[in-house]
Amino acid sequence: MTLHSIIIQKLLTTNAHIGRRVAAHHLKIYTYGMRNQVSIIDSDKTLICLRNAASFISHLARDKNARFMFVNTNLLFDEIVEQMTKKMGIYSPRDNIMWRMGGFLTNSHSPKKFRSRNKKVCFGPIQPPDCVVVLDTERKSSVILEADRLQVPIVALVDSNMPWEIYKKIAYPVPANDSVQFVYLFCNIITKTFLLEKKKLKALKGNIRKEERDLSTKESSKEIQESVQSKNMSNISSLIGEVLVVPYQNLAPASNDIAEIKNLLDKIVMVKFNDTLGTALGFNGPKSLIGIRDGLTSLDLIVNQIQSLNLTYGCHIPLVLMNTISTHDDSLKALEKYSTSNVDILPLSQGQHPQKKSSSGQSSADELYPSDHAAAFLSLMKSSGTLDVLLSQGKEYVHVVSSDNVAAAVDPRIMSHLSQNNIEYCMEVTPTTSYLSKSKMDNQRQGMFELAEIARTLPKDSTEKFKFIDTRSLWVNLKAIRRLVDTNALKIEKLSISKEMEGDQMVLQETAAGSTIQLFDKAIGINVPQFRAVQLNATSDLLLLQSDLYSTSEGILVRNTAQANPANPSIELGPEFEKVSDFQHRFKSIPSIVGLDSLKVAGDVWFGAGVILKGRVSIVAKPGVKLEIPDGAVLENKDINDPSDI
Repeated sequence: MTLHSIIIQKLLTTNAHIGRRVAAHHLKIYTYGMRNQVSIIDSDKTLICLRNAASFISHLARDKNARFMFVNTNLLFDEIVEQMTKKMGIYSPRDNIMWRMGGFLTNSHSPKKFRSRNKKVCFGPIQPPDCVVVLDTERKSSVILEADRLQVPIVALVDSNMPWEIYKKIAYPVPANDSVQFVYLFCNIITKTFLLEKKKLKALKGNIRKEERDLSTKESSKEIQESVQSKNMSNISSLIGEVLVVPYQNLAPASNDIAEIKNLLDKIVMVKFNDTLGTALGFNGPKSLIGIRDGLTSLDLIVNQIQSLNLTYGCHIPLVLMNTISTHDDSLKALEKYSTSNVDILPLSQGQHPQKKSSSGQSSADELYPSDHAAAFLSLMKSSGTLDVLLSQGKEYVHVVSSDNVAAAVDPRIMSHLSQNNIEYCMEVTPTTSYLSKSKMDNQRQGMFELAEIARTLPKDSTEKFKFIDTRSLWVNLKAIRRLVDTNALKIEKLSISKEMEGDQMVLQETAAGSTIQLFDKAIGINVPQFRAVQLNATSDLLLLQSDLYSTSEGILVRNTAQANPANPSIELGPEFEKVSDFQHRFKSIPSIVGLDSLKVAGDVWFGAGVILKGRVSIVAKPGVKLEIPDGAVLENKDINDPSDI
């Protein structure tokens, strides 16, 4: 019996797979089906989500100043939570009472005063936590709303009937029945993960001190400082995990030999996630069907790009679209026009084997795959026969692109580098705006960077913490995936985390970091320009894409060379522009933004045709005032609040 089978059996003994009588539409991706009118939660997906949550908590635990908040109102779990927090050394009787008061998080910046008949109680302000763990999610939706408002990551147990409004705010959902046995298992995982990281940090600190003492008897004080600092950084990097980041301009140019490029491209499979809806932009349908520019959608761009490569080089690059129920039908209709094209499109859905068709679906705005796309892809490769089919066709690399990235490209230059160096995993990253402005020379050098310096998504208030952003565009070697599947090694690092359940003891293989990059032996990052990471998450992104800053050529976004600043301009549009329909009505034509550094628009603002924006422009209409920017207006470094300012 394999370790995976043992783990699944242990999950089944906790009744984690038993859902409710009703399975919400957005949670059906976690269910296996219905039995006796009760939804059955897929234990494999519960295990994947458990690993993601444990990885996130493990990452936070490496910071000695990290603050955790555990929320529970179920009396059955009180003793479990109390034992867990005491073992972790973070139990606080004061906070154990205070969080139960409404507004505890959102009002944490100010003192709280309460009066009773006999006395006045005053609690001083506290710092908000770095992570909120919710055990009985249905009862504490108010805490989730407060944590979401403060952008605090949430780890929570979710059942099959959780409302979408609450579910979408949870960063790390764990689909399972909240039985006492499973809650005990879940809390034990958190405890062991936390204590293991603290033990490793303590050992690291002791080793550094010992090395400092040894070196002090052999070298001068200057040499001691340099050696200790170097060893310190290498130890910390090995603990957290690091990756070699190679600048795109350092890659060897692609060969001019068409036959050689054809041979490279024939080894590629393109996988595009199509898992989000455009409802956040007021669009009824998949976000992949929102018009980007020139009448083309992001779905059109990816198909046109592959079609152009197939025609130019005579290669065969199949397109695999990872659909959901919500995006499948509309995407099929949109792709009917490509039924006679030279692109093979294979739809791949959760729990289904791929069936070759001429069309399928793509992106959206209400994310239905809340976990890492790479992890979801690896899970599907393991559970279906797709991996064997692709390998039998001579495919070697799969290019996985998230639903929001509209600028990803199948690049022969990257493919050549991966093939020549036998790279198993490559993530495309782009520098943050702050790092790009501070370290322009560093961006042209390759070097080792900690995974903690690469943000999956960049919080607005934490730009200084990260040097790179994951573009959600990655390359994975199919033979490496085959090796992981054959050896049952779909894990990042073997960490012995013992769990006691009903007198039995077992060992689970937990991930040591939140990124699937550590699953592979030879992994790198490639520092691509920022225009290769353009995403469609708001109408401000739509303004960027539809402006003269970008154009399209054979399905690829091309940036205007007249824009000197390598970073895209910062654009902030008010709620009046939030929906696609409102955005289209308020612009007679899209302004020229070549030379624009930042733009802020709020209030009742309307743009005429041929408007030119340069430098830093702020247009904020006063309440009750309608601002109309006239045709042909040139606004450069201006603050506009009423018509007289134009």
